[in-house]
Amino acid sequence: MLDRTKDIAVAAQAWLDAFERAAGWPDRAALDRLFATDCFWRDVLALSWNLQTLAGRDAVVQALTGLAPQAAPANFKIAPNRAAPRWVTRAGTNNIEGIFSFETALGRGSGIVRLVPDAADGDRLKAWTLLTALEELKGFEEQLGSSRPRGQAYSRDFRGPNWLDLRNAARDYADRDPAVLVVGGGQAGLAVAARLKQLQVDTLIVDREARVGDNWRKRYHALTLHNQVQVNHMPYMPFPPSWPTYIPKDKLANWFEAYVDAMELNFWTGTEFEGGTYDEARGHWTVTVRRADGSRRTMHPRHVIMATGVSGIANVPDIPTLDRFKGTLLHSSRYEDGEAWTGKRAIVIGTGNSGHDIAQDLHSSGAEVTLLQRSPTLVTNIEPSAQLAYATYNEGTLEDNDLIAVSMPTPLAKKTHVMLTEQSKDLDKELLDGLRRVGFKLDFGEAGTGWQFKYLTRGGGYYFNVGCSNLIVEGAIKLRQFEDIESFTENGAQMQDGTAIAADLIVLSTGYKPQQYLVRKLFGDAVADRVGPIWGFGDGFELRNMYARTRQPGLWFIAGSLAQCRINSKFLALQIKAIEEGILGRSPE
Repeated sequence: MLDRTKDIAVAAQAWLDAFERAAGWPDRAALDRLFATDCFWRDVLALSWNLQTLAGRDAVVQALTGLAPQAAPANFKIAPNRAAPRWVTRAGTNNIEGIFSFETALGRGSGIVRLVPDAADGDRLKAWTLLTALEELKGFEEQLGSSRPRGQAYSRDFRGPNWLDLRNAARDYADRDPAVLVVGGGQAGLAVAARLKQLQVDTLIVDREARVGDNWRKRYHALTLHNQVQVNHMPYMPFPPSWPTYIPKDKLANWFEAYVDAMELNFWTGTEFEGGTYDEARGHWTVTVRRADGSRRTMHPRHVIMATGVSGIANVPDIPTLDRFKGTLLHSSRYEDGEAWTGKRAIVIGTGNSGHDIAQDLHSSGAEVTLLQRSPTLVTNIEPSAQLAYATYNEGTLEDNDLIAVSMPTPLAKKTHVMLTEQSKDLDKELLDGLRRVGFKLDFGEAGTGWQFKYLTRGGGYYFNVGCSNLIVEGAIKLRQFEDIESFTENGAQMQDGTAIAADLIVLSTGYKPQQYLVRKLFGDAVADRVGPIWGFGDGFELRNMYARTRQPGLWFIAGSLAQCRINSKFLALQIKAIEEGILGRSPE
């Protein structure tokens, strides 16, 4: 077995050389010899202009044979400034992992190959996984570093407009419409707008909140991010190394405000997006936005990016008899602080992250709290269990770790998360046993894939324990099952066993509706039906209608964690730039 760094690098480069020769012809037989039977190839725009994953040698080789001649991939080299090729274990398989660079007829890319010895072929090294990802378009590189703008327009012309004059004019859109309208000013909207700014695509963000960052600032008082700071950086502007491991919501909100200013993003606050229609012949939208003063503006952007999160509409279920309750009824999206409920009684319906956090916040404020569980919920301690998925981000560079994250095909990512879930169950055994004793219903995701795939398929259904589970085990926060309610009353809930739960406040931590509800509301039935489901996997290996062209030309979606938005905003922006320059068609093939 190869064990010296030099030998590993030579072997990885030899595979890349052979791959370049085989793909260049293309030589199907030669390609067959380079891939393991159960291999995966994920291509992110580089050869296919799609985000796609293919499984199995036959499918991979067939696709490469068709795509490689058009893309003309060449110059495959072990990347000199990235992590050196090395033996690693991914999804339980020991392999040589090598980061490489390459180029195509239109762009430059990065990739990762993972090689495993094939015992049936004399231990010849074959590709188990291959990633090819587009990094930049030739002739349209980002203006960074030595390519940064020189600022001569305002630094040398003392009689002309200065930098602030130019920024105000760019932001006002008095005499033009943006090429891209981004709806939503959270991490998704900021990340993709920053990427488009670097590609010189005129972009405007609109957000209904009064201040940049209010989408975080207005959440409940005690909120902090549940994953660690090293995972959460924004594009181009990493958080300072002095920042806390878990970022408080107000600190993040203020950073968003600074980010908009520093990255020179055009942002209209207090602006409601009211919907629009698409003109197929002209290739643009007609949309209306309503400003804070009540005035309306009609615009004709060529692209609309929905960056409103996994969903923007609160899910308020029709719960029989709940209308009898005479106290305060809130959805979790409207909950802010527990201080107003000191000495009062509260029922929180729902046991995801928000339900637990709100219950804990109310308890810490001196309220008497009962948590009602509607369905089994995954619970994992925030440390170390919930952080196991991000272990790679504790070493190496952010650039390398982001590429590693992109490179893992969904089936292998699921296998990894099954293993991590089993590990976390062992680490959290005492807590989980305690929850079972008090009647909390646990689950661990479909096929045991854990919290990450709960998030990717349904956007919730799990809790990172920061103390609420311990309070439930101790009985400090009462737990009852929603199915045991006989009816709601003016003063709370009547249970089937004859007991009553008194309440002054009921909080519905019942999640959000799928994003297609918002699409239907804003764009109509025809567009919603054309686009189809958003988020989750369906029958494929890629998130549906995320970060890529949809069947509705000019309509895009971006959502997810800060890391997901940082990573995938690059690929979304590259597609829009390619369409703007006539390189790429408006709809997927």
